[in-house]
Amino acid sequence: MMALWLLLHLSLLRLSTTRHLAQGHSVPSVALPSFVDFNLREEVQESTQIPNNGSAPLLVDVRVFVSTVFNVDILRYTVSSKLLLRLFWLDPRLAWNVSEHPQHAVTLSLDSLWTPGLTIQEALWVDWQEQSPRARVDQDGHVELYLALTMETTCDFDLLRFPRDQSDCSLSFYAFSNTVKELKFRAHVVNEIVSIKREYVVKDLKTQVPPKQLVPCFQVTLRLQNTALKAIIALLVPGEALLLADMCGGLLPLRVTDRIAYKVTLLLGYFVFHSSLVQTLPSSSSCNPLLIYYFTVLLLLLFISTVETVLVAALLARGDLRAKSSPSPGPRGEQRDHGNPVPNPEEAPRGVKGSRRSRTEAAGHIFFLVYVAGVVCSQFIFAGLWIWVPCESAPHGGKPRL
Repeated sequence: MMALWLLLHLSLLRLSTTRHLAQGHSVPSVALPSFVDFNLREEVQESTQIPNNGSAPLLVDVRVFVSTVFNVDILRYTVSSKLLLRLFWLDPRLAWNVSEHPQHAVTLSLDSLWTPGLTIQEALWVDWQEQSPRARVDQDGHVELYLALTMETTCDFDLLRFPRDQSDCSLSFYAFSNTVKELKFRAHVVNEIVSIKREYVVKDLKTQVPPKQLVPCFQVTLRLQNTALKAIIALLVPGEALLLADMCGGLLPLRVTDRIAYKVTLLLGYFVFHSSLVQTLPSSSSCNPLLIYYFTVLLLLLFISTVETVLVAALLARGDLRAKSSPSPGPRGEQRDHGNPVPNPEEAPRGVKGSRRSRTEAAGHIFFLVYVAGVVCSQFIFAGLWIWVPCESAPHGGKPRL
């Protein structure tokens, strides 16, 4: 009877003390009017302390409803999401007898009862959508509290296989105002995300209570997977197209003067593409994306191909200059006697010129075959690294590996 009267009285008084759950601050003493007797004043102060559950810690059942993950920024290592928390626990001090008071439940402000102060470890900012939430208390002393929040948290993305990357982002909720002997969480998670096509989608949700913690806590893990559509269109397709165009340029005859301009244009275009790729991906991560190394190797292949084209064209041009600078033969009548024919000097330079040109063209053809083989091998090597190489990085703050 006394408990119900206390609850009803506190709900009518609308006490002015505010407790912010996001910061986990301690609760100040409740200021009661002077006409309230001293016993009631003590009961109010006791009601804002954690309920005594004997030798066992108080069990708080937490159900986390994940409604949306609306922004994943791999450049800033942040994830924005909206959650709804349902907290449920038993406080026997708030129970009353229904036979004497027919009310089965009442709603109270958070200033008039104990609530677990929660702090999100990875949060950059938290927006609690209801500034003055109220808890529902039933006749047996069961307390039910709903908290809706929007937040931006940090996440260490695993970008080794970008753009088909998959990362686990954790949300750690701590109750710093209590100890593990006083409070214990039992957490569950519910996926309420509407199936919206985004760059990153939530593939799995799970909760756990980390063992051997100094303060009560529970952890929600979001598994995010990249759909890869945007990156494939913006990165892989242009890169492979430039590489294919460079290999097709090797089929042009060496005598064509525009072949060098063609190769240089491709190389400059790939430089621009590579610079945009560097700006698209983060500067550092637990594991750097394999695409960075892959496109760097392709850049080296294009550079080598362009240098080979310039060298072969220079050798052909030098051979032509030597052929033109050789002495021209005299009149055909002066070179021969009637009885002793003299070898034609025009035939010797022409044969030397032809042999030099044929050797240069053969060297260019061999290089083209080696280049194509190198490009094909690089594709297979990259595919093997993509499949079998794991991301092995030491945890932040851990000891370096010897």
